[in-house]
Amino acid sequence: MVPLMTPAHPDFLLVRRHADELRTWFSRETGWPLHIERDCARLYKRPADLRDASRGLPDYDVRRYVLLCLACAVLERADPQITLRLLGDRLLSLATEPTLLQRGFRFDLQAQHERRELVAICRTLLDLGVLHKVAGDEEDFLRSGGDHGGADALYDVHRRALAGMLAAVRGPSTWSAQDAPVTLDERISAMVGEHVTDSDEGRRTALRHHLSRRLLDDPVVYFDTLDAELRAYFMNQRGAMASRLCDATDLLPEQRAEGLALIDAEETLTDIAMPAEGTEAHVTLLVAEFLANRHRDRGADDVLTALDEITAFLAEAKKSYSTFWRKSARIPGAEVELAGIALDKLQKLQLITYTGDKVLPLPALARYAVGQTEIKRMSDKTHFHYSGQHELI
Repeated sequence: MVPLMTPAHPDFLLVRRHADELRTWFSRETGWPLHIERDCARLYKRPADLRDASRGLPDYDVRRYVLLCLACAVLERADPQITLRLLGDRLLSLATEPTLLQRGFRFDLQAQHERRELVAICRTLLDLGVLHKVAGDEEDFLRSGGDHGGADALYDVHRRALAGMLAAVRGPSTWSAQDAPVTLDERISAMVGEHVTDSDEGRRTALRHHLSRRLLDDPVVYFDTLDAELRAYFMNQRGAMASRLCDATDLLPEQRAEGLALIDAEETLTDIAMPAEGTEAHVTLLVAEFLANRHRDRGADDVLTALDEITAFLAEAKKSYSTFWRKSARIPGAEVELAGIALDKLQKLQLITYTGDKVLPLPALARYAVGQTEIKRMSDKTHFHYSGQHELI
């Protein structure tokens, strides 16, 4: 799913052609506004679960999001074209705001990693269609050390795409200093808070929109993550909701005793695929199988698994599979990093939760309780095949 789309996207013409149907469907099922114009389409896709920290752009942390917001503020005031160097200079000026300095934010482009952060921001804006490169290269800018007179890059600024960057219901600058929310959670909630009609139908619509957003956004929705009102509505309506959503999206419903998952078999709507290719993907699948089988064999009375046990399992698995893994994964101690990567991915897929050194498998993980791995070589690639059937809950 691409919430911000410009004419450069191959599906843009299709979106414009079916604009009325798409607007109606998103409004009815999710409550997400869809704005489509001649040179930009923006789905204002607001998550149902604001506490989910796994969302967001790849490799982005709080600091990088601050830089992205500052870069957008610079572009809002910029001419139709801007250079990478000028963007950096103006961003430096905004980065000296007293509020940011009081919170410990520093950015001065002196260090190489800070120049790389600036380039990463520009590449994000290029991917989103906010910027369009006219000339130059970001890597040359990095190699030149960011010195004035060195290499640079020139961009066109796409105003309509820039205006659609913020998906908030209310802009953060609309609060007075006295009325502004204080904590981060309060600010996010206030920015995306939507009006709910004070009637039975209005409340039912809000419940349906919340659950539809969860089903489209999350790998699985568990009953025990919902409050009493949402749970009652979901238990009564999940079949009908799954049917409507799957008819429109080609997702596959998987109803479970613990909830509902909409499976993206074509991997067109997912940002984290499993299974996938590569060392980390294979390690993640091995860890999922290990935890699922362990949970099945132990039963509900002993569900927690220590991180050391997972690391030891990967150290043992390395003896069988390391020849198919990348070189850095074969060195002694690499299993510690691999375990962390695998657990992070499984947690984002809502297959486990873990804090500290204890891992708790969630019900949907049972679908990865499979049989013995069979290794087959096909041309120049190695494929891992798992015998047996996925065990569904």
